[in-house]
Amino acid sequence: MIELTPEQRDSLECAGISAIANALLGLGFRNVWMRHIAPVRWHGGRNMVGPAFTLRFIPAREDIDTLENYARADNVHRCAMEKCPPGSVLVISANGEIEAASAGDLMIARLKARGVAGIVTDGGFRDTPDIAAISFPAYQRAPATPASPLRLHPVELDVPVGCGGVPVYPGDIIVGDAAGVVVIPAAHVAAVAETVAETTAYEEFAMDQIERGRSIFEVFPATAQSRIEYAAWQAARSTS
Repeated sequence: MIELTPEQRDSLECAGISAIANALLGLGFRNVWMRHIAPVRWHGGRNMVGPAFTLRFIPAREDIDTLENYARADNVHRCAMEKCPPGSVLVISANGEIEAASAGDLMIARLKARGVAGIVTDGGFRDTPDIAAISFPAYQRAPATPASPLRLHPVELDVPVGCGGVPVYPGDIIVGDAAGVVVIPAAHVAAVAETVAETTAYEEFAMDQIERGRSIFEVFPATAQSRIEYAAWQAARSTS
């Protein structure tokens, strides 16, 4: 599994997911943004960042998905809450199902207590007011109150899945902010982190210039002249 350096983590925790998606587009990746996924509540601060640990659901079947079977110690859904490694993001493939919950407040509280970095589902959570109060990164398609066995059967952990229309492989880096979630293929994390650090710094300069009345054509996208001005702007700031 990829270990992020402190510099890479800082870059990804501070960058907007739009900048990350653009960096990935520059590397040829077009399908990285999870569709229709939003935080239960955005608490502000730094982004959710961590390697993916996955849970895959399929549709439930009445003779298997009972409350009795759900209570078994080997239930894959409940095991996910104990096996997701600290620092990871639990990514749940629910096939867009929002008529049964991918998780609830007790499960998410357990993830937080174990040091997990966040949870994402292309389905929904129950107990969303309580989840919002937990102050833990939790992303969903829409609230889903009914219990999971009504519609969802947990199949396996830590395998490639699709979530929000995006392929997610175990160990891919998941980044979430107020706008949603993007997936960075693990082998490209270093290049993306470097690019977004540069982009974020340049866009601070561009915003400063636009607020001073400069034309968008002068500063965005960057031109040869604007890069010279940006370098001078950075140098002036470092000596002030």
